[in-house]
Amino acid sequence: MNALKYAHQLVEFDSVSSRSNNAVSDFIEEQLKRFGCDVERVHYEDENGIAKSNVIGKLGQGSGGLAYFGHTDVVPADDWVFDDHGPFQPTVKEGRLYGRGSCDMKGSVACMLAAMEQVAAKDLRHPVYITCTADEEIGYGGAREVAERSEVFREMVVGEARGIVGEPTMLEVVHGHKGTYGIVVTSHGEAAHSSTRAGKNANLAMIPFLQEMKAIHDESETNPEWQNGDFDPPTISWNIGINDHTHAINIKPPQSVCTVYFRPMPGQEPDQLVQRARQAAESCGLDFQVPRTALPMYVDPKSPYVLEVLELANRDQSQTVSYGTDGCIFHEMKNLVVLGPGSIEKAHTADEWIALEQLEKGTELYRKLIDRWSM
Repeated sequence: MNALKYAHQLVEFDSVSSRSNNAVSDFIEEQLKRFGCDVERVHYEDENGIAKSNVIGKLGQGSGGLAYFGHTDVVPADDWVFDDHGPFQPTVKEGRLYGRGSCDMKGSVACMLAAMEQVAAKDLRHPVYITCTADEEIGYGGAREVAERSEVFREMVVGEARGIVGEPTMLEVVHGHKGTYGIVVTSHGEAAHSSTRAGKNANLAMIPFLQEMKAIHDESETNPEWQNGDFDPPTISWNIGINDHTHAINIKPPQSVCTVYFRPMPGQEPDQLVQRARQAAESCGLDFQVPRTALPMYVDPKSPYVLEVLELANRDQSQTVSYGTDGCIFHEMKNLVVLGPGSIEKAHTADEWIALEQLEKGTELYRKLIDRWSM
């Protein structure tokens, strides 16, 4: 099959991160076995007890070769704009494939499947690996499981396979992206009518903490220590959220929650800011949690690997991006870049699509990488 047919089938699976991705993983495993791959599955349950699965395939023998990384979960599609077809009813119109996940990133996975189908295991000098994870959209949970538990991933690392994260880059070569850190701070009060002496307004203890978070925000926007001109924007994007969860203005809120999400860049020490936020929370008597952290992905843009990928992709220079990928977790891979079809501007949108031309070019490029590193 070509990439369009694979993408059509993949998009039909409703694999929003809040649900199980087992069905789409089963489909990918079926295709990989049809190609002649050895397949490893890494199953787990997420924090809500939902069954999730990562599928890792290896075509050919030995070590080294090409290692592709993609994910099968997608973001919700509650805001889907089309009335004539739903988000999981893939539809081709005017040279585009519409559907949730078509761009981010089932289209890319489809390109890799189509490229792998074109080669036979017996013709390979080095293997072709493909890894499809769960939960990339909500904290890289599947990638963490693969990095910790997959025997095949350990083989990729030891064999120094050449890694490609297939997130949408319009087939530009990306040598680095920001990391992701999340902080959750909770103030506890007691609900009561605001006209009475009873209760305790949880926001009162939160206010001085928010002042410190604003100070960190302002500092990170001006202090060179927290900036890097290789990225756009060049800051860590210290983002503050607040919610007291009350449904009426005359209720003393029993709970106030502040979230902070920021994106550290290579060479920075994000734990310094985490510790500063922790100390501020403790001084205000607030609960403090850091549920997820992921360091930046970065490879020297002048490294032989990046230069080789640029040659194969017919590009003059590599780039950085400000979004994150599973590459945050696969830091043990010596050789790793982000390179995939489609535009990140169409990811997560209410009319998500990928150009059919990108599916064709993505397949051609992935086949080119296979020819160079595995044939």
